[in-house]
Formats: sequence, structure tokens, C-alpha cells
Amino acid sequence: MLNLKFSTFPQLTTQRLILRQLRPTDAPQIHELRANPEVNRYIDRPASTGVADALAFIQKIITLTQNGHSFYWAITLKSEDLLIGTLCFWNIDEANQSIELGYELLPDYQGKGIITEAITEVLQFGFTQVGAKAIMAFPSANNARSVAVLQKLGFELSDGSYDNSHDGVDNMLTYILTLEKAGLKNPTKT
Repeated sequence: MLNLKFSTFPQLTTQRLILRQLRPTDAPQIHELRANPEVNRYIDRPASTGVADALAFIQKIITLTQNGHSFYWAITLKSEDLLIGTLCFWNIDEANQSIELGYELLPDYQGKGIITEAITEVLQFGFTQVGAKAIMAFPSANNARSVAVLQKLGFELSDGSYDNSHDGVDNMLTYILTLEKAGLKNPTKT
């Protein structure tokens, strides 16, 4: 059984980053992120149409998180509490104890190790606190930078068949990292 409900949202901290809950004041940055053509290039979703659209998205995410259907972190630098990207666990499969990882980062912050640092912390949380046995990601094969990040973190390309709702993404790949491959212990199972 996965641990999907926490009394308070699990804020995570790394050397350079704070991964915190989304809040309504993030709407301008969420709009910027979700309207950016470079960020949306490999994602099948409509672009944000404005701050009101972004605010509605944030409210939806807050509700999903409160109901134990996802975890969705705002990525901020420790030096400035301004959203520069997001990470999420969603498409939760309790029967197989697996979760999907999603992430996005504004172009000005890409190529600086930020997403690798953030994902590393979230993976630790997913395996040790949520109790996942596997974490999956579904990048486009055309998104070489995303594929490289996943490979660097130990994810392996899978030829298995998984329930994947990303039909609109070209050349979709399935990458998976298991608890055993990550070399972590799962205290929720002891």
C-alpha cells in the first residue's frame, strides 16, 4: 500500500532548491511555464491562456494533492521563492506500487543540474516515504536532454507495456527506476 496522504504537504530541500507546494501566488509563473513553446514542445497539453487559466490549474492540482491523487512540487531556488519549474508524481498505480514522474523547467534554468538535483530528492521521497516499488517516466525520444537526465539517475529504458495516457507525444519511451535499482530501502514496508 502506498502512503499517499500526509498531514502537511511534504516540502523537500536540496543544496540549492526548495521543493514546495504550489500556491495561488504562483499563477504568473505557472502561466509562463505552461505557455512556453520550448517547455511544451514534448508535452501533449494545451498552452496556458493566461493567469486565470494557470490559477484554475493550481486549484485543480491542490485538490488532487489533498485527495491523495498526486504530489506536485514547485521548484524554487533557496535564494528566491519564485517558481522556476515543477515536479510531480501522478498516474499512481496502487496495485503495482508504481508512480509516474513528471517534470518541467523554464528554459533559462535548464542545463544547470537543477532538474537532476530536484528529481534526486523526489525519488528518495517516492521510494522511502510513499513506498513506491517503481517510478516511471515517459519522455519523447526526441527530448534528448530529458532522456539523458533519466539515464543519469539510473532509469532504464523498458520494452514492457504500461498504461500510458500520453497518446499525443511523438516517439514515447518508457523509462523505469525500481526500488532495488535505486539502492534504497523502503521503510514503509518494514
